[in-house]
Amino acid sequence: MPAPPRNLIEGQPVLVVIDIQGGDSGSDDEPSALPFMSDYGDYMDRAPALIQKARDCNVPIVFFQEAHRRNLIDFGRELDGAEDIHLLEGDPGTEVSPAVGMRPDDYFIRKRRYSCFFGTEFEILLKGLKADTLILIGGHTDVCVHYTFVDGHQHDYFCRVVEDVVAGSSQAAHDAALNAMEYLQTGARRTSAEVQAAFEAFAAQ
Repeated sequence: MPAPPRNLIEGQPVLVVIDIQGGDSGSDDEPSALPFMSDYGDYMDRAPALIQKARDCNVPIVFFQEAHRRNLIDFGRELDGAEDIHLLEGDPGTEVSPAVGMRPDDYFIRKRRYSCFFGTEFEILLKGLKADTLILIGGHTDVCVHYTFVDGHQHDYFCRVVEDVVAGSSQAAHDAALNAMEYLQTGARRTSAEVQAAFEAFAAQ
């Protein structure tokens, strides 16, 4: 039996901005410690408008930064796959990208692993915000976004991924992750235009 239809926003929404960080975007000529799909930067360029729309519509925003200690102690098994050492504390590319417009009083969480839920205070913050629907943007679609979606799903949040404001390690991995998230929650895949319209409708309630 198919899942019952759900609204894009059920209850209280929260926009989750995952690892949109300066440098390390695969857009320059320097070799990258991480793999990136070819047009990764184009997807991230759409984030500021959606973040501003959330602000305008009083939708809470939580910014995440992946960062690792310089002695590498918190990488764990993360370096056993395709990724090299990356996003070390103090490196310019580790900072949250100025383009997203994060403010000093915004909700900000640093994480050491992929999922925004793993080893962080995210769940405490979401309970304080009385969150019901998590709307995910950022990267990588197939890693931090996907793992956060799965954990949110297992914590019984409604989860949405803005498919034109997330990007992956490759086009194939990006597409597969979007399909996997849609498998978990029908209607999870949404566009930024749909989300902006939903934010406006939420603000008008």
